[in-house]
Amino acid sequence: MDRRRFVAAIGGALAAPLARAQKPGGPRTIGFLSPHPPLPPEHPAARAMLETYKRHGWTLGETLRMERPNAEGREERLPATAEELVRKRVDVIWALGPEAAVAAARATRAIPIVFWGVAWPIEQGLIESFARPGRNATGIAFTAGNEGQKVLETMREIAPKAVRLAQIATPSALRTVGGELHRGAQPSLLAAAEKLGLEMQRIEVARVEDFEGAFAAIRQSRAQGLFVPGTTLTFRERQRIVDFANQNGMPSGFNQFEFVAAGGLFSYGIDSTRTFFQTIEYVDRILRGAKPEELPVQLPQHFQLVLNRKTAQTLGLTLPQSVLIRADRVIE
Repeated sequence: MDRRRFVAAIGGALAAPLARAQKPGGPRTIGFLSPHPPLPPEHPAARAMLETYKRHGWTLGETLRMERPNAEGREERLPATAEELVRKRVDVIWALGPEAAVAAARATRAIPIVFWGVAWPIEQGLIESFARPGRNATGIAFTAGNEGQKVLETMREIAPKAVRLAQIATPSALRTVGGELHRGAQPSLLAAAEKLGLEMQRIEVARVEDFEGAFAAIRQSRAQGLFVPGTTLTFRERQRIVDFANQNGMPSGFNQFEFVAAGGLFSYGIDSTRTFFQTIEYVDRILRGAKPEELPVQLPQHFQLVLNRKTAQTLGLTLPQSVLIRADRVIE
């Protein structure tokens, strides 16, 4: 399956039949926790995941079962779906995104949790340290810390006239297990923007219904460019965000290449497909007896700069040679 389409669909994969509580020696059960709507098992993304598990020695329906409660595309439903997984006594919770990971950590301190897409696992109360998590959660971190600054620097190179930027932010992605809000990369982003001579206005969205108001606020601010960090919500609405930016003639920068595949101008960030499959390795190790508190949380090692030449041409921009030579991929 095409890598671009795989990660775009992966969050909703595996709508397998619900399993019952496990008997000793029976199939092991993974609780898949995500707000994305489920995909049917025959979907290519679901098949790709199952094939990966099969290579690790697990066969769905024989040695492995999946619990996949449907959060109906609503992050606010994750606490209830996490509690449902706990009641079903799954062997491990596989949590997609920070809201899912936090909901799982609030629901249980006993069931192992493997997370993907979490940028601030220490600050959000999921682990005690990267080297030794110390709790019932582990996984692959979503950021090495400076990707947002790289996006701003690249925006300055590609669209030097875009000095007023709007940032779409999702506060729920930074909520801690204790209920507080962490500031994430915002202080360093503002400092980087000031150093680059950029103005940046933060526009918050919490639900799908907030986007129209956010777009109206961005238009009112007369923003000249758009910066959108990938969160569970913005990822799900990426086509809508990209269309808004292009229809309003705004260069757009992201930290996930799927936004660029949807028509965004450029992205700089982790190889999300690679990190996703790394979490499958962690799920496998936990099912075989490893303890999450002893599995180090890995920082991403592979990053990619992706450009969309067609979008640049539509916006009347010429991609500088200094950026093109650094690009890992250019979408024509």
